Amino acid sequence: MRKLSLVLMGLCLVAMSATAAKKVQKEVNLFPDGTPIEDWFLDSSVPELSELGKIYSLDDYRIYSDPNQIQTEKIQAVIDQAAENGGGVIVVPEGIYKTGSLFFKQGTRLYLKQGAVLLGSEFIRDFPVVMTRIEGEWCRYFAALINAEGLDGFSITGNGGIIDGNGAPYWQAFRQRRQWNMACTNKDEQRPRLVFMNGCTNVYVANVVFQNSPFWSSHYYKCDHVKIVNVRIFSPVKPIASASADGIDMDVCHHFLIKGCRITVNDDAICFKGGKYPGADTDPNNGPNHSILIEDVLFDNTTGSCMTCGSESIHAYNILMRNCRVEGGGTMLQLKMRPDTAQRYEYITVENMSGFCRNLLGIAPWTQFFDLKGQPDKIPSHANNITLKNINLQCNNFMGVSGSPDYDLTDFAFENINIETNQTNWRRDAFVSYTMKNVVAGGQPQE
Repeated sequence: MRKLSLVLMGLCLVAMSATAAKKVQKEVNLFPDGTPIEDWFLDSSVPELSELGKIYSLDDYRIYSDPNQIQTEKIQAVIDQAAENGGGVIVVPEGIYKTGSLFFKQGTRLYLKQGAVLLGSEFIRDFPVVMTRIEGEWCRYFAALINAEGLDGFSITGNGGIIDGNGAPYWQAFRQRRQWNMACTNKDEQRPRLVFMNGCTNVYVANVVFQNSPFWSSHYYKCDHVKIVNVRIFSPVKPIASASADGIDMDVCHHFLIKGCRITVNDDAICFKGGKYPGADTDPNNGPNHSILIEDVLFDNTTGSCMTCGSESIHAYNILMRNCRVEGGGTMLQLKMRPDTAQRYEYITVENMSGFCRNLLGIAPWTQFFDLKGQPDKIPSHANNITLKNINLQCNNFMGVSGSPDYDLTDFAFENINIETNQTNWRRDAFVSYTMKNVVAGGQPQE
């Protein structure tokens, strides 16, 4: 009887331990506002080529590797044929296939085999002018290299294959134009993005390389349930500096997973957009980014910020970035505050980070190209419930935060942070309210 009691007690302890473990796991997997992170986010398995549908390999359609020949029409014809036949996966074999804008259709997918390079044309004439979303507004601009609109289940996957934007000629033209006119905007020089998805759902991007984009590397507008897994995104700083080559731009998106990626770009690595200018917060084309999980990402030599609530952003919330490493570059978390746009950044958590960068946190007015559109007064913005915790970094500065009457910073929480730096000064008066618990900068406790 005693043995039975001990066994039952042991089973109870095991059950209690399992319950406690589940409770801890549940607590770990919460968004910053306390709502649960859905199981969808925790599955990062990648579909195999055999699961993607009927195979349409380029070499089966007499499309062969040739870095000197533009093959846009031939490749688009394969995409169109696959769509007409009920869908399938366009497979790029080993080799170099040069192309202009490609437009994928419902039921079609893209797969790049090891050694495959889909190379963008160096001529802007190969990218048609279309109505598109760019820099927080709809306008006529150039289509991207890869375009997907209104697709359910679209994917770009592979075995290490590359989509290369062939950006050098575009960067050189942009830099030269800036020498002539320092006020020229990003759109003044004609250059395409690498990937643009508009209104897509259940998207998978995995095991591929995006590199050398003439403009933004990947732009997702009004997309939901998107997984970006094990993707390498690269744009150079030298010998020719790339320009405006953001890694991942989310523009009015939700339910978004970024996991196991490596991002090395000459601008912001991950950026939230959503609209700009007075009245942008009431425009149905604009909106928030929310329910975003970013984890296990390596940011190395990214000149901008690792994560930015960007220069065209309205509302960002329920964003969790965790378990990432930073090896060089700019600010870990940047909040750009536009004086011509009503912005709110809230319930954002960055935790379990290590490495080195210039700043832990950056907040400042964003005045480049802002326009009040005749409105006499600047528009107030807000950032609240921002948490940074369990962070160990080497930084040039502790924080680069500017105070302003045009925005308020409330309920910021800093916890278990150690910053190795020689610059420990920071603007306490920039915050309306903040808390610090076990925070050390330059060997000095902060409060």
